Amino acid sequence: MKALPQISEAEYEVMRIIWKYAPVSTNEIVEKLTLTTPWSPRTIQTLIKRLVTKHAVTYEKQSRMFVYSPLVEEAEYVNQESASFLKKYYDGNISTMLSSYLENDRLTDAEIDDLRALLTKKTKQECPQ
Repeated sequence: MKALPQISEAEYEVMRIIWKYAPVSTNEIVEKLTLTTPWSPRTIQTLIKRLVTKHAVTYEKQSRMFVYSPLVEEAEYVNQESASFLKKYYDGNISTMLSSYLENDRLTDAEIDDLRALLTKKTKQECPQ
């Protein structure tokens, strides 16, 4: 697996817009983020520049505007961050994490049912009858 860039939480919010709408212009990114964050357009532009420097996004100049596309796949980045979180806080053990969530009532009945269904589906895929 290739090493992916380290992206801050703020940069991740910008990436979410780029992943969803790419190719997307600076103005479109600013417009969408000013609806959901208190950030100024200048702050958003700085975050975009950081992502370009980190090789998380690329850009193309079209007339007088810049249009951005991701260089990092969203699923790949989320998988890396999930694995990092699990390793950092639960020694890489998902059972320990789920136990913690269950013991502290952080899972709803619906989430437990979803997990049960996922595990049943996975078990059936691995052990066809």
